[in-house]
Amino acid sequence: MMEVLEDDRLLSFGLTIIIDSGCERKLKRKRRDSFKSLNTNGVAEGKMLNLLEAREMMLKKENKRREATVAEDGKGLHLIHLLLVCATSLEENKLDSTVKNLRELYENVSLNGDSVQRMAAYFADGLLGRLLTRRSPFHEMIMKEPTPEEEFLAYIELYKVSPYYQFAHFTANQMIMEAFEREEKDNNRSLHVVDLDVSYGFQWPSLMQSLSDKATTRNRVSLQITGFGKTLEELEETEARLVAFAKTFRNLNFEFQGMLRSNCEVTSIRKRKNETLVINLVFSLNSLCNYAPISDLLKSLHMLNPSILVLVEQEGGRSPRTFLSRFIEFLHYYAAMFDSLDDFLPLDSVQRLQIEKNHLGKEIKRLMDFDNDDANAPKYERMETWKERMESHGFEGMNLSSKSIIQAKLLLKINSHYCPIQLGGENGGFTAFVREEGNAISLAWQDKCLITASAWQCAGGRIPA
Repeated sequence: MMEVLEDDRLLSFGLTIIIDSGCERKLKRKRRDSFKSLNTNGVAEGKMLNLLEAREMMLKKENKRREATVAEDGKGLHLIHLLLVCATSLEENKLDSTVKNLRELYENVSLNGDSVQRMAAYFADGLLGRLLTRRSPFHEMIMKEPTPEEEFLAYIELYKVSPYYQFAHFTANQMIMEAFEREEKDNNRSLHVVDLDVSYGFQWPSLMQSLSDKATTRNRVSLQITGFGKTLEELEETEARLVAFAKTFRNLNFEFQGMLRSNCEVTSIRKRKNETLVINLVFSLNSLCNYAPISDLLKSLHMLNPSILVLVEQEGGRSPRTFLSRFIEFLHYYAAMFDSLDDFLPLDSVQRLQIEKNHLGKEIKRLMDFDNDDANAPKYERMETWKERMESHGFEGMNLSSKSIIQAKLLLKINSHYCPIQLGGENGGFTAFVREEGNAISLAWQDKCLITASAWQCAGGRIPA
């Protein structure tokens, strides 16, 4: 079984992080007569100005601590109602109603309030961004994404305090290790991982540790990672981080090859003789949004004849097609994410604010910044949908081992802090449970399923070489 690394070792990649402590850019007040050229999308200039001023006042609450109390529970339900009313009126192009309810939202939300108040603040920004035209300078300011340094730091903080990403990575790595072990007599102790979204590379140090535990200085193990990333700079930083970490193991040969996701030519990947080839699809298929590119990718991956394909994706409750249905789905999802942080970090935590502003808040606004009928709009889909897609492209599910389930239980226990965690089906805290007749395992917060991991192979076993 894989060992769970301590946070300090997992994150010690030798990368110096420069933290930008800059504050949120404050909205400058505009005179009404200077508002005429600001593309207000048909909304009366005065109403739009008042709405933007309400948002500015909300941001000023950021430095004031708010204590969440039981008395605010009713207010939370009212905020959810306002969000749904705003989303509905915006989809129906009832702009005056949208502005009115958005203003009320900004008057009652806070970046330092309870979980519903905080989440509603970012959804309100997403709705306001849709209300404004993209030519408006206010749109650019409201929808502005964090700097790469801010985003990276927020990711680290979420990785440390919550089992969300660790569950995805360690569960996937356990499946990969078992595939490697099954072929150990024939694979020349060589493992090749094709990672379709390598991101910061945080998944791979624990796999290196597990491979090193199986090797000796005279019987080394080789690990090659072909990682796809968004930019050359991100790939170079990830490579440097992983190479530095790999050097701490004398019995591990490590090689990294970075490739841009924009040129996702997996057919150019060549399998070396007698190596175990695995495909890692962790939070990558959902980002493709449309069925056509997902189908093309799965066809190409099937041609690689992998020993195993690991799929981990955010879990949706339906197949949302309209903006309103996607909005409701995201609302349920991020309500669980924000609520879970309250069991790890206090309301006045700087780390919590970084996570929510520069990671979760960024995701919320990005997910909403699409046209109503945009076929490429992102969506979170059900495990049943992914099962149908995988099977229609020549893959069949693989049973999870008892080690994978124990691994998940151990990981949640280690990361429990002071929040209740179960393995089974109780509604309280984080829960891990097995699905699809033992072919998948999910992580849920209370009764909301967040992510699901599953393993796949070419139907009928691997294709003969």
